Amino acid sequence: MSAPTLTTAKLRDLLSAELRGSDAVEINWLSTVTDAKPTDLTFARDPINARALTGSKAGAAIVTRAVAGEVNAPMSLLVVDDADRALITVLEAFADAAMLDRPELGVHPTAIVHPSAKIGLGVAIGPMCVIAEGVEIGDGSVLAGNVTVGTNSTIGRACLLRPGVVIETRCHIGDGCTLHANVVVGSDGFGFRPAEDGQGLVKIPHIGGVRIGQGVEIGANSAIDRGKLGDTVIGAGTKIDNLVQIGHNCQIGRGCVLCGQVGLGGSVKLGDGVVMGGQAGARDNVTLGDGARLGGKSGAARSIPAGEGWAGMPAVPGRQYLRQTSILGRAELMFDELFTRLDAIEAERLK
Repeated sequence: MSAPTLTTAKLRDLLSAELRGSDAVEINWLSTVTDAKPTDLTFARDPINARALTGSKAGAAIVTRAVAGEVNAPMSLLVVDDADRALITVLEAFADAAMLDRPELGVHPTAIVHPSAKIGLGVAIGPMCVIAEGVEIGDGSVLAGNVTVGTNSTIGRACLLRPGVVIETRCHIGDGCTLHANVVVGSDGFGFRPAEDGQGLVKIPHIGGVRIGQGVEIGANSAIDRGKLGDTVIGAGTKIDNLVQIGHNCQIGRGCVLCGQVGLGGSVKLGDGVVMGGQAGARDNVTLGDGARLGGKSGAARSIPAGEGWAGMPAVPGRQYLRQTSILGRAELMFDELFTRLDAIEAERLK
C-alpha cells in the first residue's frame, strides 16, 4: 500500500491548524527534524527542536504554538496548541501505509483454511496462514503471513494479527484487537509436580483457554498461557508491551498497562486500570487492586491495595520505598565519611 499524499492545505484542515507558508506543499511521509526530506513532515514540541528546524530539509513542520516564535526556517509551519497530539492525528492517517505486510483481501493461495472455518466479510488471510477446524474470524480482520489459529478459536471483527502470531486451541480474541509479531495466545501454563519416584518432574495438563476482550493490544513476542481449569482473561482496552509473560489463570482487568518484560505468575489478579512498569513482576496468586501502580523492576510478593503505588524488591508502599532508599543513600555517605576518617587515623599512626 502506497503512502497517501497530503498537501499542507489538507493537513491544515485535518489539524485545525494555523498555516504559515505555502498551502501547496505535498507531504507523503513523516520523519525526524534531522532526517526529513522535502516531501516529509516533521514536528517540534519544544524550543530546542523548534530552533533545530533551521537546518532541516523538511517540507513542513507541526509546531506547538508556544514555541513557534523560535522557528527561523523556510518550510511551511502548521501551528497548533499541542504538536504531540497533532502528530498522532497525522500518524493515524499514515498508519495503513506503514503496514507494508498487510495482505490483500481474501485468502492467499498458500494459506490452509479448514472447510468448517467461518470467515467473515472483508477478511484478509495472508501467505502460509493455517486456520484450523471450527475457527471463526469476524468481518474486516487481517491475518498477516504465517499466522496460526487453532481448533475452535475465534477472532473478532476488525482485528489485526501481525506475522507469526499463534492462537492455540479454544482461545477467543475480542473485536478490534491488535497482536504484534510472534505473540502466542494459549501456550501451556508452567505447571509441574515431582515424579513419584523422585526422579524429575511430571507435567500438569492445562486444559482451559484464553479470553481477550475488545480493543486489547499485545506487543511482539509476548505469551499468554491458557488456564489449567477455566480461562486466562484479559480485560477490554488493556495494552500489553513486548516480551510480557502472563501465567495461567491470570485475570487482568480493563484498561491496564503492562510495560515491557512484565511477568505475572499463575492466577494473578489485576483490577481495572492497573499499571506495571518495565520488568515488574507479581508472584502467583497476588492481587493488584483497581488503579494500583507497580514501579519498574519491582516485585509484588503480596497483594497491593486499590489505588496505591508500590516499588522495590520486594515491593513496598511508595513512601516506604522512598524512605528506604533515602536511608540507604545517607548510610552510604556515612560509611564514606567513616572510612575517610579511618584512613586518616591509620596514616597518622604510621607516621
